[in-house]
Amino acid sequence: MPEIPLVPIHWHFPAHPTSVRRARHAVAESLPHALRPHLGDDLGLLTSELVTNSIRHGARREDEDLIELVLWPADGHYWLAVSDQGPGNPTLVHPDPDSESGRGLLLVDHLATAWTVRPRPTRGASVIAGLPFRQDG
Repeated sequence: MPEIPLVPIHWHFPAHPTSVRRARHAVAESLPHALRPHLGDDLGLLTSELVTNSIRHGARREDEDLIELVLWPADGHYWLAVSDQGPGNPTLVHPDPDSESGRGLLLVDHLATAWTVRPRPTRGASVIAGLPFRQDG
């Protein structure tokens, strides 16, 4: 019989700057206690960057759009998907050294073992990033 996978954890947050802290806290609290020392900081940073990018570049109005987060373990990784319904498609850029922003996906690229952008079935995009975890602890 195949192993039944865990059900992903799913949240919705308004497209408002206060949601960044709330999303980071929700993700951190959902991790098993044994994995928090290994994944907590990096997963929190990924969450902050992806939710911030979604609010700044994807969502149109905070009273209309929601940021969706999904977290699930699979294949030795914790996967985080952050989605919005905005028309933009997140792309990795290399800003000049004097730029004050534009480094969010560079940070995601550095932290995550793998990441990608996938279009949503109706409108918008999801950024999906994975961090490895040790299954022995």
